Amino acid sequence: MDLVEAAPAGPALAAALRSYAGIAVVGATGAVGAEVLQQLAVAGVPAARVAAFASARSAGCAAPYGAQRLAVAPLDRSAFVADGLAVLCADAATAHAARALADGSGCTLVDNSSAFRRELDVPLVVPEVHGRAFAAARPRLVANPNCSTILLCVAVAPLHRRFGLDEVVVATYQAVSGAGLAALQELRAETARALQGLPPQPSVFRESCAFNVFSHDSDVDPATGRNVEEQKLIDETRRILAAPRLRVSPTCVRVPVERAHTQAVRVRLQQPATEAEVRAALATAPSVALVDDRAGNAFPTPRKASGQDAVLVGRVRPDADEDLAADGCCTMWSLLLSGDQLRKGAATNALQIAALLAAP
Repeated sequence: MDLVEAAPAGPALAAALRSYAGIAVVGATGAVGAEVLQQLAVAGVPAARVAAFASARSAGCAAPYGAQRLAVAPLDRSAFVADGLAVLCADAATAHAARALADGSGCTLVDNSSAFRRELDVPLVVPEVHGRAFAAARPRLVANPNCSTILLCVAVAPLHRRFGLDEVVVATYQAVSGAGLAALQELRAETARALQGLPPQPSVFRESCAFNVFSHDSDVDPATGRNVEEQKLIDETRRILAAPRLRVSPTCVRVPVERAHTQAVRVRLQQPATEAEVRAALATAPSVALVDDRAGNAFPTPRKASGQDAVLVGRVRPDADEDLAADGCCTMWSLLLSGDQLRKGAATNALQIAALLAAP
């Protein structure tokens, strides 16, 4: 893997987004859609060039846009304009409908759902891994990976690039807002009930999310024993890193955290490395903020990661099952990461993709 430049951010990201003829946010009333609107407003895209769309039940309401509010309309062909951008933040069914409506419009689509991630003719992109290479063909549709996959790949791609990867073992501790606004509201309601001594009444999740940890709420494949989230991590990580034989072993769970996912990761490198070399690879990687817990008690947490675009990485240490060589090298390393799944895990990654597609 070649070294890639940092993903567009700050003024460069803002300028690229403002170059689109118009921007539609589909699913504007959801958690990711709201984050996309907030970032567009911060980037200085005029409200007159941004349109908000959502399901029929949300049509007619207003979505915050900086100090203004945008009227939310039901999805139709008006969302897709020539030389425009549509950021799809809805479910897979809506994404398929949007693709059909956008056909022939000359509009670029970046989709946050799972609808197109397994289609090999649709790029699946993490800008810190792919750089501008995917944009050369000027695709009209690009898929945003699963949020947990994005955060993982941002952290392990620099190690893969420098040393090669043989294996990734990851346990995710996923915030409830990854399941949408209703899940976030349920955490708050369930917590209030628990503090009052009332029995749980979950509806979004099958288990109560207050003071509890449970297996990710996606369906389990009876043949493999893996849930959908775990299978996504395997398939998407291999594709993004262009490592089809990479061993990926995930365990995905929900934790009672509002925002930002955490992951405990163990990697097996193809080439032995010292701790200084592993830390250097992470410290110089785009969108990685290395947290040095050896200098104090600082380490990645969801609270620290919330609202940030960087993926916080710390607890870097050799695996206890492997003896260090005389030169301090080994192949198995453990780390901890936290990242905002609504920002870098979704909205920010999508807008960075859009910025790369807009570049001349």
